[in-house]
Amino acid sequence: MGWVESLQKAIDFMEENLLEEISIEDIAQVANSSQFHFQRTFSILTDISVGDYLRRRRLSLAAQELVNTDVKIIDLALKYLYDTPEAFSKAFRKQHDITPSEARKHKGRLKSYNRLIIQVNLKGAEPMRYQIVEKDAFQVIGVKREFSLVNDENLKEIPKMWDEVHADGTNDLLISLNDGELKGVLGVCVDNRGKHPDKIDYWIATNSNSTEVGNLETLDIPASKWVVFEVHGPMPDAMQKTWKQIFSEWFPSHQYEHAGTPELEVYPAENPNDPNYYSEIWIPLK
Repeated sequence: MGWVESLQKAIDFMEENLLEEISIEDIAQVANSSQFHFQRTFSILTDISVGDYLRRRRLSLAAQELVNTDVKIIDLALKYLYDTPEAFSKAFRKQHDITPSEARKHKGRLKSYNRLIIQVNLKGAEPMRYQIVEKDAFQVIGVKREFSLVNDENLKEIPKMWDEVHADGTNDLLISLNDGELKGVLGVCVDNRGKHPDKIDYWIATNSNSTEVGNLETLDIPASKWVVFEVHGPMPDAMQKTWKQIFSEWFPSHQYEHAGTPELEVYPAENPNDPNYYSEIWIPLK
């Protein structure tokens, strides 16, 4: 099964089970992917998280039932997996800007989020500059945190981690320790598929041969074949745009797959707000 077909199969599975409690692990298994890689690919391509997609679809269907049937609000709350009518009403109002009672009385407009169909752009009108490289194992040193994939905690908390390392001086310390081939500060995602399928380790680190510096830890990155993408432009927009191109254009049109080992974002020690800022994305291949 191809990459695009796997993703669409997972979306179909979500649609078929909107009235059931399903986890990211369940959905990722359908796509033959780890939780982390499925969640990341989905959010990059759609600009929403898996959890947000499920919530929006359920509340869209609930709104249709409110308008077209006389089903009690308490029964709809239970049907669409809310513990109480109050929780359902709060979520409903947040999405539709009106209460369930107002919707039933046709007071106000509803928002409908339709079933998602993945459409991949394979034209490649805008060229992507990349290089395939073989690299021996190397060490990084930095700070590590474990993030849960449940309720998209990793998507919310990793940006806060970056804010903290800039504020407390850790970013400057890492730049001073950088003595390897990769220059700058690295964002390193480690998929814990084998040990903790619902968690990832995220490192903010640098390529360095140092072993012990304060509270910093070391991580060995295995020898691998890498695809290295150039990223041109200010952060974070340029990085997000390139990730979207990688998953919507590059992977579907190449025979490679993600190897499942750590992936890197490389941020040189220059002004990330500069329109000409240069950075890189390193993805291990198999």
